[in-house]
Amino acid sequence: MRLAYDVRGRGDRALLLLHGFTGNRDTWCRVEPYLADRFRLVRVDLPGHGQSPPPTVSGRDGFEEALRALEQILDAEGAGSADVAGYSQGARLALALAVESPGRVQRLVLESGTAGLHRRKERAERRRADERLADQILAEGVDAFVRRWELLPLFEGLRRLPAPDLEELRARRASSTAEGLAAALRALGVGVQPDYWPHLWKLRVPTLLLTGAQDSKFTALARRMAAELPLVWGHAFAGVGHAPHLEAPEAWAREVVAFLETPWFEAPVWSTA
Repeated sequence: MRLAYDVRGRGDRALLLLHGFTGNRDTWCRVEPYLADRFRLVRVDLPGHGQSPPPTVSGRDGFEEALRALEQILDAEGAGSADVAGYSQGARLALALAVESPGRVQRLVLESGTAGLHRRKERAERRRADERLADQILAEGVDAFVRRWELLPLFEGLRRLPAPDLEELRARRASSTAEGLAAALRALGVGVQPDYWPHLWKLRVPTLLLTGAQDSKFTALARRMAAELPLVWGHAFAGVGHAPHLEAPEAWAREVVAFLETPWFEAPVWSTA
């Protein structure tokens, strides 16, 4: 699989940006003005979104296929490793990349993400729910799905955006095909994602966890993850819901830039020889 992507910004340091479900690479347009002078922004259309093809396989193999495709992008850009920031679905893939290929990730920014579902029964139930949703998208089409998706309580904060921003958001959500979104659910959903909770304690990648304070579910998940991660920082934005990078872009960028530009050095390996 080869994913569509582009590169923005004038900095030397690569920052891989991974959007959420129903998004595309333009998801990051509201924070780009604050990042472009400092970083080389590698903006990816994830499988089944934007201009990227759907996953070629479902289930765990499809999830692994997406991770390998992200590594191919880093190789193509001459970045053996990079800082990685992901939102929601993108946060789960960013964490997976750090766990599965730790040498490829320098610093990690996870916005409204999770380390997965811990119980096998929960993962099976979520896969069945995502399968039903995928069938519904295929039967009814993207426009009908997007109208329902926008009304979820999870996105209440987004409904407060100015009208032009809401129109751009709706256009991005409607830009994918029904086949692409259905395939993404079947390959990248949280029910397919491996359970990464047991791996957090040994993840030696500096990690920033961002949520909106009004998103109680994902703020609680972030606190659980923070209790397990060895090198972790966090922030919950007051008055903000599930998508801080869209609801509070300047504050989001301030936290991310401060985190990425703060010096950090891994302890040297001592030799007794």
